[in-house]
Amino acid sequence: MKQFLFLLVFALTAPFAHSQENLPTDYLTKEFHQGRREAFRALMPANSVAVVFSYPERVFSRDMDYIYHANPDMYYLSGYKEPDAVLLIFKEAQGTEKYNEVLFVRERNAAREMWTGRRLGIEGAKAKLGFTTVYNGKDFNAFGIDFSKFSTIIYDRIPTDVAENNSPDNLFALLKSFKSKAGITQANEVSTDLFDKITSSLREIKTPEELVLMRKTVKLSCVAHNEVMKAVGPDMSENEADGIHTYIHKHYGAEAEGYAPIIGVGANGCILHYWENNATKMDNQLLLMDVGSEYHGYSADVTRTITANGKFTEEQKAIYQIVYDAQEAVFKICKAGTPLVALNEAAKDVIAKGLIKLGIITDPKDVKLYYPHTCSHFLGLDVHDKGTYNGPNTLIKENMILTVEPGIYIPANSKCDKKWWNIGVRIEDDILMLKDSYENLSIDSPRKWQDIEALAKQKSTFNDMKFPKI
Repeated sequence: MKQFLFLLVFALTAPFAHSQENLPTDYLTKEFHQGRREAFRALMPANSVAVVFSYPERVFSRDMDYIYHANPDMYYLSGYKEPDAVLLIFKEAQGTEKYNEVLFVRERNAAREMWTGRRLGIEGAKAKLGFTTVYNGKDFNAFGIDFSKFSTIIYDRIPTDVAENNSPDNLFALLKSFKSKAGITQANEVSTDLFDKITSSLREIKTPEELVLMRKTVKLSCVAHNEVMKAVGPDMSENEADGIHTYIHKHYGAEAEGYAPIIGVGANGCILHYWENNATKMDNQLLLMDVGSEYHGYSADVTRTITANGKFTEEQKAIYQIVYDAQEAVFKICKAGTPLVALNEAAKDVIAKGLIKLGIITDPKDVKLYYPHTCSHFLGLDVHDKGTYNGPNTLIKENMILTVEPGIYIPANSKCDKKWWNIGVRIEDDILMLKDSYENLSIDSPRKWQDIEALAKQKSTFNDMKFPKI
């Protein structure tokens, strides 16, 4: 009886308790998301409908899920960050009500919200996201839409690993209903390319509102890199360096990291996607840190390579300088109109010549042994963000954000002098492309080895932190 009374009181008061105060004030506005839907609609063919689903929840361990990460396209087009949702965007107005978009959301549930957090619900989606036509997810199956009347149904790749569930309002039910209504099977998912084409063409160009968030996420990531440069020492572990990044990110309001941090010392720095971060000491080796925050959905991607003892050896310095020079060569051609592939060609040319000069390779073609990746990718809502790739025909456009990240990695047992073994260097910056030039968003973290050594002499707040022995 007491439990019933509690749930009754909670249910009655839930609408009043829904608003959470003391939140950041710099989230993207509902007008931004509405504008993105209008831009999407403008690129849709006549008599078409777009269908956008939320991402599924993922199990972390047994009955615990990973912290939910919204589908970037759903967030971009709606601002909605919860699971079990679907957004419909119509090219032309529909029905007597003349609606051109419908959002189906998770239903408010007082008991569930007590356990797993607040839900926007119908009224919240209307008030905070600016939608006029909103329903609960359970109403999608009965919603009167005849997909057969549309010339084109535009949708993203449909996930095939969503857990089956008998509830009428979860993602499994929404996907099942959609495929039934639209007559879609895995064999005829032909419209995904059009969805990718439209979203890529939109997301590759950053709006002024997005640039505010990108500058913030990159800047605070630079602060984190700089703090590790000051705090690092031969006895520091990779995990501890990782923790400093996380603390700085959280201190400045970032919700998470945009990807699994790569904190690799010595030989670990020669592994491109090294995620263990469990070496207990750095000794006097190079430390490669590829870490970027995620701030309000937008990811930074910054890499710095530093020395654990604050001083580069001659061999480390030589490799580092080649990578730095490669980056400088790329910066010279960073502007609208430059072929995207030209960035990597410029970096590869400098690295090849530098390695030949050091006697590490003799043939320029062998540069791929020590520089196996390309120089740039799009950056934004995803760390490898959506963008248009058309091979050599892809030209850089104004207000694209691209990484510039040349690197050299010489693992042990490479066919060169042993003095170069286990040296891994990458320098990565986040570059806003302008009409005739560029802006380095990550300029606040030093890139020259001389400046890194100078910063390493400064004291860090973390140097004075004392912890009990365990």
